[in-house]
Amino acid sequence: MGALFRRLIDDLGLNQARLAGVLGLSAPMLSQLMSGQRAKIGNPAVVQRVQLLQDLAGQVVDGSVSAAEATERMEEIKKSQGGSVLSNTTQSTSGSGAPTVKRVVREIQSLLRSVAAAGDIIEAADTLAPTHPELAEFLRVYGAGRTSDAVAHYQSHQN
Repeated sequence: MGALFRRLIDDLGLNQARLAGVLGLSAPMLSQLMSGQRAKIGNPAVVQRVQLLQDLAGQVVDGSVSAAEATERMEEIKKSQGGSVLSNTTQSTSGSGAPTVKRVVREIQSLLRSVAAAGDIIEAADTLAPTHPELAEFLRVYGAGRTSDAVAHYQSHQN
């Protein structure tokens, strides 16, 4: 876990105290997780925030999100409560009041990734592929793929 948190700190330009604040952890708890004194996060909302920050960090690194936008998104992540797949979609809506595609996709990804690691999801997809190829594709794209690929997949399956 230490390497994960150090990568988030580096990629997002945070210090340890700021990362703890965004995640909703105390600074000592984050320190224990980073040093290996603790190995597990028991709060599902915190796990979801870690996953959302990982996605955000990837977008910052690849240049698709600016530093200013990342700061704004970190505030949204900090306020998120976790929970059901669509729990946070009402916070980010288009002019019509419908959840944004990207937000829905991220919630689906977060849910899948909170249930299993990417390797396990790919293994499950491989098992399903011969009899249920569409489900296998869904698992691969949303469970182990990039957000941009999942957004494209989602949009291609609308109507």
